[in-house]
Amino acid sequence: MRQTNKVFHLAIPCKELNETVDFYEKLGCKLARRYDDRVTFDFFGDQVVCHLSPDEVDEAPNMYPRHYGITFLEKGEYDQALESAIRDELSFFKTPMVRFEGKKEEHMTFFLVDPANNLLEFKYYHNPDMVY
Repeated sequence: MRQTNKVFHLAIPCKELNETVDFYEKLGCKLARRYDDRVTFDFFGDQVVCHLSPDEVDEAPNMYPRHYGITFLEKGEYDQALESAIRDELSFFKTPMVRFEGKKEEHMTFFLVDPANNLLEFKYYHNPDMVY
């Protein structure tokens, strides 16, 4: 189980800082720091750093094996994130779907793609025992 005194850190490439800030702020992430070559966000309680590196952008991303995101423990928060993504016209990589329907690990999910083609998954498990 997660300790509340720890913060996960992820560093990813970005193409352009302004569009990156716009995207992540629309997700509800707080801009923590900005430098000439990177921006750091409070990403739902964890730290995501987007490094300006346009030559490192994946031009044809796939969901597997590389993506990151949030697993919501409350369905209302998942619904709110989905509604916000639709309202703010964020780019969907995969529209909302149910995975593993009828099985213990059934969950609702959708994927967004940020301006540098990083893939973000947002999901909610009906059975909280399946989160980990």
